[in-house]
Amino acid sequence: MRRLLLLVLAAAPSAASAGGEMAYAHCACDGGGGGGGGGGFWSLDNIFRWQKVSDLLIAAAYFSIPLELLYFVAGLRHLLPFRWVLVQFGAFIVLCGLTHLLAAFTYEPHPFVVVLLLTAAKFLTALVSFLTAITLLTLIPQLLRVKVRESLLWIKARELDREVVLMKRQEEASWHVRMLTQEIRRSLDRHTVLYTTLIELSRVLALNNCAVWMPSGDKSGMCLTHELRRGSNGEAIVSADDVDVLEVKSSDGVKLLPPESVLGSASGGGKEGTGTVAAIRMPMLKVADFKGGTPEVIQTSYAVLILVPPSDRNWAPHELEIVEVVADQVAVALSHASLLEESQAMRDRLAEQNRELLQARRDALMANEARDAFQRVMSQGMRRPIHSILGLVSVVQEEGLTSEQKLVIDTMARTATVVSTLINDVMEMSAVNQERFPLETRPFHLHSMIRDAACVARCLCDFRGFGFTVQVENALPDLVIGDERRIFHVLLHMVGNLIGRIDTGNVTFRVRADDEAMEDQRWDPWRPSYSGGHSSVKFVIGVKRQKSADSSSSLAQFLRKPSTEGFDLRLSFSMCRKLVQMMQGNIWAVLDGQGLPESMTLVLRFQLQPSLSGSSLGGSFDLQYPSPSNQISGLKVLLIDDDEINLVVARKLLDKLGCTVSSLPSGSGFMNSVGPTSTSFQLVVLNLEMTTVNPLDVASRIRQYRSAHWPLVMAMTSEHNVWEKCAQSGINGVLKKPLILQEVKDELSRILQNT
Repeated sequence: MRRLLLLVLAAAPSAASAGGEMAYAHCACDGGGGGGGGGGFWSLDNIFRWQKVSDLLIAAAYFSIPLELLYFVAGLRHLLPFRWVLVQFGAFIVLCGLTHLLAAFTYEPHPFVVVLLLTAAKFLTALVSFLTAITLLTLIPQLLRVKVRESLLWIKARELDREVVLMKRQEEASWHVRMLTQEIRRSLDRHTVLYTTLIELSRVLALNNCAVWMPSGDKSGMCLTHELRRGSNGEAIVSADDVDVLEVKSSDGVKLLPPESVLGSASGGGKEGTGTVAAIRMPMLKVADFKGGTPEVIQTSYAVLILVPPSDRNWAPHELEIVEVVADQVAVALSHASLLEESQAMRDRLAEQNRELLQARRDALMANEARDAFQRVMSQGMRRPIHSILGLVSVVQEEGLTSEQKLVIDTMARTATVVSTLINDVMEMSAVNQERFPLETRPFHLHSMIRDAACVARCLCDFRGFGFTVQVENALPDLVIGDERRIFHVLLHMVGNLIGRIDTGNVTFRVRADDEAMEDQRWDPWRPSYSGGHSSVKFVIGVKRQKSADSSSSLAQFLRKPSTEGFDLRLSFSMCRKLVQMMQGNIWAVLDGQGLPESMTLVLRFQLQPSLSGSSLGGSFDLQYPSPSNQISGLKVLLIDDDEINLVVARKLLDKLGCTVSSLPSGSGFMNSVGPTSTSFQLVVLNLEMTTVNPLDVASRIRQYRSAHWPLVMAMTSEHNVWEKCAQSGINGVLKKPLILQEVKDELSRILQNT
């Protein structure tokens, strides 16, 4: 459009000159007038000749301008908002060129047609010029608006250039931040993270020095812990109450400090060639700050990062932004480092605990192996012989004996029963690792138990050289309910503890009814559980020492008074006390004036039992099923056991009952022969503690060959709570070891009666 305007302005004087030239034909300049041209170069012919040449050149120039416009603007038609204006200017320029071209033929004699054409051309030129002038009245304001718009575009372009520069700076800053972040995250050691940060910030921002200040242990000051270029000797400390420190900690962004500030001067600023110091806080997070993923409400702790630039450098906004982002990344990296350190410490602790657990596991395995070995030794070396002795003693008890022989045999049986109970307690405690003393409450003869206990106590006293006296009240009840084995054990324990600490003396064993025991302050309240009545019995065992006996060595053994919870006479005294408490009783010792043991007292309360037949007292406390002896006599019995001693004892007991006993070896091919073989017997007795074969599999195989109800299957075992798995294998009854003749007879009668 600017070019079009120039063309219009150039065309106006050309038209005027053409008009002036046409006036020369009517002027008197042929040499006759006084004012015409003379001869020489400025003659009239030369002037006309030059005008003619000028008109031709002007016409050629005018004709070339539209051609140039068409050549250069023809491909931009869709970009021209004023196409009709271009057409007007083109027509104006062509007509102006045509006028000059026709005027060049008027300087010589010419026909009338030339003048007519020149007139028409001038008229058209005038018309187009007038229209173009009118068009310029509306075109020039639009051109001015275009100029203003162009200026606005130039301003916008400059703003875009500035934004591009800013974006480039931001991109450069983000590149530096990414680079710094990558360098920081290459390590999770806090010291490496901090020194890497100082080095990279110093390189990127061209700093003189960088430093990190950490809070002290009591948080009363800030300590210079990391510095890029060491400028101070010793440890630098700044008070936490310093104004600059407080301002930095309270500010979220970068805080600019003068070089002479406390933090700036201590970090290498304040010297010649240093500028304004930049400081920013970094939160310090620890694993202890979190519980279950939620931060605790604790006082926040901050570290301070100090940056010291050269004196000829001011901080740019993008540099401050880099510092803020890097400080956040360093805070995150430090928190990760703290987590790693804590997790490493926890992993070390877990590894140590794992080693301890492995050692404890090995110790436990060794303890289990030792326990298993101990139980095998106890079972093979002690429990089986005691069970055999009890079985054989029960057979002897049924023979015709004198009163003295019967007393000795009964005492042997009762003592062996106590030993068997102790062995079972030891094995059970070693198996379950806790002190459990099961009670077997059943009716028994109290007088017989006291007589046997006095017999054993007399034997012990005679062996140790003690005198022995028994005093038993006649009003004592005879048939009572309780655990006679446990009571017998406690009485022997009392005697053994009293005579085991002195050399000689006299022992008195007194038993009497004690119905006033409920009023004693040492007696716990009783909870009545039977309707047959109760009776309290007091057992008092005292010892009278000879005056020459040295009793000072036993003073340290007794540490408690009679009314307290008992004293540790020996290792088993606490167990005896638990037994007595389980039987709703009490036991204590009485000391003499010198603090030496004088007597031990046991108080028990028994439920009275109505009079029963003697056979029911010898068996279990379960409901009995009496049957004629001819049902047991002649019974065909098959014994299955891999222990020769148990096999001999069981055979003697069954022979004593009149059974016909056979045994089956448990060698090779045993499982194939046991089924068909058992069909010719009425009763099969097998030991559940066999090791060569599985006794439950044997019982299942016998059940496969059973005809109607025969043969019956009975199991022998020392274990408790085995009836359920025995019933699932088809076993009809269980004989608890040790095998006692009366108990075997009662159990056989029960299962025969049920059958």
